[in-house]
Amino acid sequence: MFGTHFYNKRVRTTVSIFGSLFNNIHVIRTNSSNEVISQVKVPLSYAPKRNFLERLSSMDNGEEAERRVAMKLPRMSFEIVDLAYDPIRQLPKVNAYRESLSTDNTKDRKVYTGVPYNIQFQLNIYAKSQDDALQIVEQIIPYFAPQYNLTVKPFADYPNVKEDVPVVLQGVTFSDDYESGLEQRRTIIYTLDFQMKINFYGPDRDQSIIREVNSPLSILTDLQNNPPLETINITPDPIGVSPDSDYGFNVKYLDNDGNEI
Repeated sequence: MFGTHFYNKRVRTTVSIFGSLFNNIHVIRTNSSNEVISQVKVPLSYAPKRNFLERLSSMDNGEEAERRVAMKLPRMSFEIVDLAYDPIRQLPKVNAYRESLSTDNTKDRKVYTGVPYNIQFQLNIYAKSQDDALQIVEQIIPYFAPQYNLTVKPFADYPNVKEDVPVVLQGVTFSDDYESGLEQRRTIIYTLDFQMKINFYGPDRDQSIIREVNSPLSILTDLQNNPPLETINITPDPIGVSPDSDYGFNVKYLDNDGNEI
């Protein structure tokens, strides 16, 4: 079972897909006359929440000013926080995706049913004002009720295979660490918890397709010393049909010389 190398990049692809959902969000600022004075694209990065909190804390302590580097807000970050098996979505293991490797449908490649897992993502929104934070939040949550479906191609070698990946918004939490004091920088944080339902697949397998079956018939059990009375020859109809198509069978009864009875 183990020892055959394969790498379908499911987690890496899932992270990329999740991030692409939120990489084009903007915040607009207006003046007292409701005229737009600036529009800012909100930066997005894959990073743990604690990294941003530590950096914001260091800015309050003056360490960031010494390095003359400031983290501009608003911005967003996301990370994977959990990965868990989902037995409810498990399908029979005999199911398979199939791709033909020959024009005459004599060889194909298949990969069997995947193992369902749920990936938990946490999307964090950092802002200096409630208006900036709420602009971002309200550009996200209307699309999740609470689920948003994505259609993806899970295999590079199977371009015709597609699957739906649900993205579920499970909750929104809010925190505001500002207490008092001019020396403290206010940071408003909204945390959105998501779940993506994906499948992990094993290695694919190349195999020949059986196109003909000969089954000997005899009243005796010792076929080695006693030739069969007749042989049943079974082939698909038509002979070159794809395994995924509807087809019938041709059944012939042959004598010991191979002649049809």
